[in-house]
Order: sequence, then structure tokens, then C-alpha cells
Amino acid sequence: MTRRSDSPADRHASTAAAIGALLYPHAEVVLHDLASGTVAGIWNAWSGRKIGSPSLLDDDTSAFDRGEAVLGPYEKTGEDGRRIKSVTAVLPGPRGRAAGLLCINLDVSRLDEAMRVLAAFVAPRTERPATLFAQDWRERINLALHAWLRERGIALAALTRADRVALVAALDAQGVFATRHAAQHLAGLIGASRASIYNYLADARRPTTSAP
Repeated sequence: MTRRSDSPADRHASTAAAIGALLYPHAEVVLHDLASGTVAGIWNAWSGRKIGSPSLLDDDTSAFDRGEAVLGPYEKTGEDGRRIKSVTAVLPGPRGRAAGLLCINLDVSRLDEAMRVLAAFVAPRTERPATLFAQDWRERINLALHAWLRERGIALAALTRADRVALVAALDAQGVFATRHAAQHLAGLIGASRASIYNYLADARRPTTSAP
């Protein structure tokens, strides 16, 4: 941790230090002094900057006085090509003038790499072999159940009795219950008893009568 004690942004140094400690070593935290146009404090420095380095901002910083209090998040590129996600807070000073900037530069390149690794594990390499699943009635019920939930935007835990009857009716229309143990399997999936599944099925198959 380094900072310059006479900077107008010095009173924000403890905030910057806390953010730097929390995100160490993945985020560089920088305090800019707008009056001098230099870096007033820097934590977890990996950009090559140090206290007194030029901030490389526009000479006219008055836009910060009347602009947004928070800029970003926005994307930057490190000197070594790493992807950086950044956000900047404008630090107020006397008479409504901006005194400095607090910039947080988060290195997300490792997250990108982790996502690529996870995607490689998760993504299927080929289509499912039909011969392996032709008789897998459990898989068929699993797929049908969750497809039905997705289509209606209903969470499994939020199913009402009417929803369960409608679900069982939809599965019955697909011939699911021709399999001997289908009711028991479905009961386990939705947190019901096998007897309840048969009650839902009876309701679903009960003919509706129209008013004369």
C-alpha cells in the first residue's frame, strides 16, 4: 500500500485500502488527485504506476464536477493483454468541485480462463447415443417434467395441486404412465406420494361435463 498524505483525496484512502484488501491480488485500486493530475495513492499495483505518476486525464477535469458520480463498469486492456473490468467513483471536494477519482481495476482474465475450463467440462462432445437412452424411462420423465416447468415458468417447489394435476395430465398424454414404476419415480421428483400421483392421474382422466 502506498499513498501521499497531502492529497485532496487522502480522506478516501481507508476506503481504497479496504477495497484493495478485499480484492487482493486481483484488483488494483487507484486514487487520482485531480488538482495535480497525478496518482495520489495506489494499492495492489500491477500496472507499473506509482505515487506521482501522471493520471493521463484530460487537462479540463470540470466535466467530473457536473457528470455522473460513478462511471462504468467499463472494460480496459492491460499491458500484457489481460482483460480488466473497471469502475470509477468521482470523489467530491470543496464547493461542489470534484477532488479526485477512485478507480478499481479488476483483473477478470482468470475468470475468463476458468469459464473456458468449465465450459469444456460441461459442453457435450457429441449427441446422446440413442441406443443408450431408448429404454431409459427415468430420463424421459426427467426431461418431460423440467420441459413442462420451463414452458410455464413454474418452480418445482411452487407447484399447486392444480399444477400437479395439469403436469400429470401432460405426462399421461405422452404415455409416461404405461411404465410400471413411473408414478413412483415422478412422486420422488415432485415430493409427493405414489398415492397422490394416482389421485392426480384420476383427476386428469376424469371426463369433464359441459353445462347444458
